[in-house]
Amino acid sequence: MSTQTNLQDALTRLAQVIDSRRPGQGGDPEASYVARLLHKGPDAFLKKIGEEATELVMAAKDAEYGGDRARIVGEAADLWFHSMIALAHFDLGPADVVAELQRRMGVSGLEEKALRRAVARDAEPVGGAP
Repeated sequence: MSTQTNLQDALTRLAQVIDSRRPGQGGDPEASYVARLLHKGPDAFLKKIGEEATELVMAAKDAEYGGDRARIVGEAADLWFHSMIALAHFDLGPADVVAELQRRMGVSGLEEKALRRAVARDAEPVGGAP
């Protein structure tokens, strides 16, 4: 089995577990961390995403100066995990993220950023009035 298949399988299985913990799927907030976060709503899991993103940044900064590089992997895993909870809340999954990444392949990151700015600028009301 290829590394790509293993990755897809792992993300798919994790997404299925997260989905099974949703309150509407019988997830018990007293028995499951995922169910608890989903039950509390977006503020709870979005706060965790922010915390995990910060911890990833700190781990990477530490590794730059000789710290344990394995911490980067652990913190990235935490960030991915909590991001997957957010995806599940909004009825999205890893396949949606992969599709977006595939859409962006072959497009310069600088061009993509410029395009997003142009689209946002075009969406602004004329004269600054709402």
